[in-house]
Amino acid sequence: METKTSVEFDDKAIQGLEILLHEFWILRDKNPGEYQLVREREKVLRRYLDDKFGLLLIVHQHFIKLEKIPVEPEPWMGIPSFQEQRDYALFSYAMAFLEDKTVGEQFLLSELSEEIRHEYAGEEGIDWTVYTHRKSLIRTIKTMTDLHLIQTVDGNIQRFDTDEEHEVLYETTVYSKYFIRSFPEDLTMFTGWQDLLKEDWRYQQEDERRKRVYRQLFFSPGMHRGPENELDFAYIRNFRNRMMEDIEKHTHYQLRLFKNTAFLSSMEPNYRYDYYPSNKAVTDILLQLSYHFHQHPAAFVPSETGELLLTRGDFDGILLKLKEKNGSGWSKYFRDASIDAVRRECLGAMESWMMAETDDEGDMIYIKPLFGILAGKYPDDYKEKGEDHE
Repeated sequence: METKTSVEFDDKAIQGLEILLHEFWILRDKNPGEYQLVREREKVLRRYLDDKFGLLLIVHQHFIKLEKIPVEPEPWMGIPSFQEQRDYALFSYAMAFLEDKTVGEQFLLSELSEEIRHEYAGEEGIDWTVYTHRKSLIRTIKTMTDLHLIQTVDGNIQRFDTDEEHEVLYETTVYSKYFIRSFPEDLTMFTGWQDLLKEDWRYQQEDERRKRVYRQLFFSPGMHRGPENELDFAYIRNFRNRMMEDIEKHTHYQLRLFKNTAFLSSMEPNYRYDYYPSNKAVTDILLQLSYHFHQHPAAFVPSETGELLLTRGDFDGILLKLKEKNGSGWSKYFRDASIDAVRRECLGAMESWMMAETDDEGDMIYIKPLFGILAGKYPDDYKEKGEDHE
């Protein structure tokens, strides 16, 4: 069966898989070419996604959607445009509001805002005279528009920023009925997100470990060995050759396996994805930080699972040394920034790439083994050349 899948999995199928893994969904009227490509390779894609990931591919006359369910939710998996929990709450209330609307039905912003204000169950409540509450609704509406769940008929939501009485006319789309994932059981039967994940695996008992490993590798920057996933990591070790061959045949990625971490890399960057290292200024500092650890192995001894444990003071001290040594090559923002600001930027980037974790107070920093895979430094003569690494 797998041999047949490999033979049929041509370049179009590889491209289709890449689109499905990256996009939330493919809308036929917005991306007809991508929609048609996936339709043409639907059979082989559906078989591969079910066999390796245990994921459902939904092919609808108006859209195509891959239901992507992670092994464990991560902070960076949220909606990028949302900034606080209230945004997600307002989004949920807005989606509930749309449930009672027919496709193409129009409604006013005031109708939606009043419904949310009336139904909102949060302790603080909702008050549209409060600026931060209005900004939260603006982010929600913009996100719904970007996802094509609603479309603007008349007006500009941005004016709600300064005027809580401002009106905008919207219209529901066919996609609003399919955004929320369907569950086989009544949602009121679940007590938390953990129950939702367990419910998914209840239907994935066959080859569960393989499916979990594939989801971790494709949906996360990396996978770290630890007590909670020792068997999953052992699976990669035991089947590394078979997995390497399979992944290279069906994607543009290569499996990289080390003692304490595994991840996918690509020699062919694609505009759809974020890559590490990137051209962001913070990447320079992160590579130099990794190089510093490699240059002082006696001072930074990792645990059995490859982690380095540092206090916030230790981390700041290293950043100060790096700034003294390499600061002239840093971007202007980082040259002028305080060490507190540099630390926040570095840790934010590292956490988003699953390269670091901090405790609740931020006093202890756990450097993950993935961080040590890549390291870099400026050329020895970069100062003499007058290079200003903006």
